[in-house]
Amino acid sequence: MAKLDARRAEAVLADPSGFRAVLLHGDDPGLVRERAEDLVRKVLDGATDDPFRLAEPTREEAARPGFLPGEAAALAMTGGRRVVRLREATDAHAGPLKDALAAPGDALILLEGGALGPRSKLRAMAEAAPEVAVIACYRERGEELAATLGRMLKAEGVQAEPAALSWLAGRLGDDRMLARREMEKLALYVGPGGRVDEDAALACAGEGAALDLEEALVAATAGDGATMERTLAAVFAEGGSPVGVLRAALRHVQRLHEAAAAGGDAGVLRPPVFFRHKPGFDRALRLWSTGQLEAVGAALLEAEKRTKTTAFREADVVIARAALAAIARQAAALARR
Repeated sequence: MAKLDARRAEAVLADPSGFRAVLLHGDDPGLVRERAEDLVRKVLDGATDDPFRLAEPTREEAARPGFLPGEAAALAMTGGRRVVRLREATDAHAGPLKDALAAPGDALILLEGGALGPRSKLRAMAEAAPEVAVIACYRERGEELAATLGRMLKAEGVQAEPAALSWLAGRLGDDRMLARREMEKLALYVGPGGRVDEDAALACAGEGAALDLEEALVAATAGDGATMERTLAAVFAEGGSPVGVLRAALRHVQRLHEAAAAGGDAGVLRPPVFFRHKPGFDRALRLWSTGQLEAVGAALLEAEKRTKTTAFREADVVIARAALAAIARQAAALARR
């Protein structure tokens, strides 16, 4: 069937019994994985380690003629509905999925795809099949992410102030798995029935690579190369992703551009600038013109493209470091004018 809107998607995730297959796809692998694991738990009634009810073929196995229909039709020795979970679904599985749907079978075929475009054979085939639920898993940002964080905390028995959620949404970016880990940590910090305010958010979630990265980006655009190098080194030492760094840098530059276009008013930004970083942000805002920020954004996009041509994290780290160092040098030059 056609891809589901948010409300219908939540209904299917809560009860997939009306569908023979679910295709999860999008640019947020953490959300795809999280939703897939929730579906497995629901269908298997929590028995996620039952080898008779859960099959996890490789993408090569699932592409073989007859394999997917056979798995979908197999019965569990222990009773109950089975799940056939394919973690790396591609267009090569469009035909096997169609064959499985044409054959008898009660198992839920759960496919986890990446960012499948509108021309994807697998996505098109799934969207045309009434017995398949197609659920997009795109990265959340801003108010949408803040609302999700609030729901995560509520599920842990914890309330949160809107200002704290806005700050957390801006700090955590679009990494779903990092967000869930941080919310679980926050819930433990404030305790059952507790309330997360800005002080609690900073005390518990204001450490580590994410806050170091925010400081590095502010320092780079303000022309403080030494602070940028120190904090960025900490980010990579803690396992920070070079692509994640470049994407965060682009978001930071876009926020600067938005404030610059509003006459240099950072008050228009949502979420607001974190109070500890406001002096550096305001200093950067005085240095850069909107045109210069647009050029920086283009350079960051080009740097991200280059990371996709390498096969090693070390090479990607060099690219990300060089991109931020170039920003810091340009900002320092602007400050000397």
